[in-house]
Amino acid sequence: MSSFASFSATALTPIPVTLESRGRAPFPSHLRFNPVVPINKRIKRYQVKCSYAGTSLKNDSRSATIDVTADVKSEKLVVLGGSGFVGSAICKAAVSKGIEVTSLSRSGRPRVSESWVDQVSWIPGDVFYANWDEILVGANAVASTLGGFGNEEQMMRINGEANIVAVNAAKERGVPKFILITVHDYNLPSFLLQSAYFTGKRKAESEVLSLYPNSGVVLRPAFIYGRRRVDGFEIPLDLIGEPWEKILRATESFTRPLNALPASDLVLVPPVSVNDLALAVVNAVRDDDMFGIFTVDQIKQAAANVKV
Repeated sequence: MSSFASFSATALTPIPVTLESRGRAPFPSHLRFNPVVPINKRIKRYQVKCSYAGTSLKNDSRSATIDVTADVKSEKLVVLGGSGFVGSAICKAAVSKGIEVTSLSRSGRPRVSESWVDQVSWIPGDVFYANWDEILVGANAVASTLGGFGNEEQMMRINGEANIVAVNAAKERGVPKFILITVHDYNLPSFLLQSAYFTGKRKAESEVLSLYPNSGVVLRPAFIYGRRRVDGFEIPLDLIGEPWEKILRATESFTRPLNALPASDLVLVPPVSVNDLALAVVNAVRDDDMFGIFTVDQIKQAAANVKV
């Protein structure tokens, strides 16, 4: 049996060869990778040309090369508020799954000495004045964690208007998916739900679902727990949230009749781990069939799909 004579990769045009024997050499002697213009910025196409050489083979200009074309999907996620509690968890989870990540936040790079931080592109800035053409180039998805408390005007601006600006910027630049982190639909009295905290978030949700009817994702967690950093101090919210979640899930069949009571879900809806929420975002980035509004239990399931 003949053995192959050589195997090398080169940027030059491969030298065609002819087989003098009837057998075919088992490996290519020359490879050439020709990158072609990216398809819609997210699919990159490569051409591979191969020629074969083995013992007792010689060059022959009449022999043909073999062309192989492959499409490779790249993944890039832009996280709005990536240096915050939820945003940093999303960045960390996405990086761990091999997704390219860019973060836009007012504070820029967080003061955390962990290896994943070096793998994120940190852009300091404000969504109202962002250079979207630069930030969103090549993005597959945008995940927004923007939100907060304050007076009515401030809450409408950060929970509603900021997210609406981001959704429109993503849509105008052809980003195929937008993921919005909002809040559980609590059964509170109507006068409380008229707060700009809730109305702002619901307006942002409507914008996502309107502009992205077949790919927009709205995640509605309740209380989010994990280890939260505030001004250099770590607050162990998981010491409260994790046992609380376990107790509620263990007693769900007993507490279900109480769900009809006004404001009962402030206590009875299970908290969500920030890590589960982050994995649900990763699942949304990768799963084209994941879109619409997701409740607490559905967030948990989406996260489980990534863990497997």
